Amino acid sequence: MKRVIHGLLALALLLLSGCAWFETRQEKTATQLAADGMTAYERGKYRDAIESFEKLRDWYPFSKYAALAELKTADSYFHLGEYDEAMYAYETFERLHPRNEAVPYVIYQIGRCHFDRMESVDRDQTATRKALEAFNRLKQSHPDSPYAEKADAHIQECYRNLAGHEFYVGMFYFKSKHYKTAISRFQSVLDDYPDVGELSWKARRYIAMARERMGEATE
Repeated sequence: MKRVIHGLLALALLLLSGCAWFETRQEKTATQLAADGMTAYERGKYRDAIESFEKLRDWYPFSKYAALAELKTADSYFHLGEYDEAMYAYETFERLHPRNEAVPYVIYQIGRCHFDRMESVDRDQTATRKALEAFNRLKQSHPDSPYAEKADAHIQECYRNLAGHEFYVGMFYFKSKHYKTAISRFQSVLDDYPDVGELSWKARRYIAMARERMGEATE
């Protein structure tokens, strides 16, 4: 008997919770959820914004605001510094809406997710390379977009970082007297990353020094 009573109580609770869910869903229209999300976003309350946008996407997947919700969810994660989540959201948006007018911005933001995680020249440069790849893809696919122009400064910064890394590794080999390998690294600075200013003439200088020391070692 007790089992029957418990079963009836559980069923009643399930039905009540189900009714509450439907009521909650009906309380907010897609327009209201979009407005709530944008208000929270503009106030910097990105967690609240994500919550509203996710409800909008889940409850009204065919709403005219669904794409907006997807994009602003990605932006919210970006502003929170949660770059993996932001990249996933941006990449999903691009895959689902390849012809949307926001795609150039989305590609730019994918690049920014990598760019903002770039390491110093003595560390791994995977993020730098991925940022450069995204920015170059943007310039190739949407050359007339203002975001392509905006990416130029970031591209130069990526080149400086990568050139700095090559020079740093070259100096390691130079100091350890592996001059041939050092020359290869310094030459990479000149060949792969032109116009990096002071680093270019430093690379030339150390190439000359390494060759000189190789000659002395041969003698």
